[in-house]
Amino acid sequence: MIIMANIEIYTKKICPYCIKAKNLLESKEQGFIEYKIDEKPELRDEMIKRSGRMTVPQIFINGKHIGGCDDLYSLESNGELDKLFR
Repeated sequence: MIIMANIEIYTKKICPYCIKAKNLLESKEQGFIEYKIDEKPELRDEMIKRSGRMTVPQIFINGKHIGGCDDLYSLESNGELDKLFR
């Protein structure tokens, strides 16, 4: 049985960093809940309140704020990302 992490990602449609982050998560076979702040502007305020940041993507794994795309890839290169999925 595979246990999936609870992953949430705030995105915009035309955002190369959002696409890159989602591609990494998909390559890890991790599902995620995507909040599209350009389609639902009220989610932008929620994202800022939760993350303290105004840029997308903003990524949360099991309720913990990971940061943006660069932060996600940094965790991957340090071998720490897979540990967060458990």
